[in-house]
Amino acid sequence: MRTATISRQTAETKIELSLNLDGTGVSQIATGCGFLDHMLTLFAAHSGYDLSVTCNGDTYVDDHHTVEDIAICLGIAFREALGDKRGIVRYGEKILPMDESLILSAVDISGRSYLGYQLDIPSGKVGTFDTELCEEFWLAFVRKAEVTLHIRQLAGTNSHHILEGAFKSVARSLKTATAVEGDQIPSTKGVL
Repeated sequence: MRTATISRQTAETKIELSLNLDGTGVSQIATGCGFLDHMLTLFAAHSGYDLSVTCNGDTYVDDHHTVEDIAICLGIAFREALGDKRGIVRYGEKILPMDESLILSAVDISGRSYLGYQLDIPSGKVGTFDTELCEEFWLAFVRKAEVTLHIRQLAGTNSHHILEGAFKSVARSLKTATAVEGDQIPSTKGVL
């Protein structure tokens, strides 16, 4: 079964996270950051992954440590749940409309970390959430998951729709890339 459970504690956060790549999109999210809760719930629903996250973080400072540390845990869990990546499709992409916004994402589960992030978010905040933290989230995720991820905004002016579109688009790209289509490692090198 393609699952992983991560416990991580620092001076800034205490996180418990579990991930099931072969789930049904069920989520239980309590991060202390309402907007992140919403994005992770959408991520689980659109990827079809079961995701449980609890975090006690120093949100009295700001949301940065919580957002980054959860992404670190999610990336580690993703990498562990994939194991040797045998049988996965490896590549996935999605162009996703979110009202006036249009977001493209593409992923290669390559074993190499790279983030191509091209979102032009008009406002610095959505509610109390600092929109710059979206890039920090995906950067921490790709580093620990060891994937190449491109996220590009093709249209849109509403910050909430852009960020929501990005989480949904990435979720659907990952769903495609992690689908099982055989028993081979999808690389001529024989390893990813």
